[in-house]
Amino acid sequence: MEIAPLAITPVSMSATSHLGETQEPKEVKNFGQYLTDALKKTNGLQLESERQNALLAAGRIEDVSQVVIAAKKAEIALQLTLQLRNKAVTAYQEIMRMQV
Repeated sequence: MEIAPLAITPVSMSATSHLGETQEPKEVKNFGQYLTDALKKTNGLQLESERQNALLAAGRIEDVSQVVIAAKKAEIALQLTLQLRNKAVTAYQEIMRMQV
């Protein structure tokens, strides 16, 4: 008895509103794109924090809370990124230890 693999065909989806308009399907991002976007946002927060610090050092900012908030946002984003990296490395190491 021969077992044939499943043939998965891409499904095109479209939605129709109650007004009869056709809505375009949303673009689906893959994991790599989400990861790239997240790293770009983290980098942007770090750059904004550095810019705020430079402006504070130059005496151009009167409200110090803006600088503190920007620094905390950058710190939290960096900590989250590092924790995600650590979890990914741990998962990879666990998979490599599995016996097949």
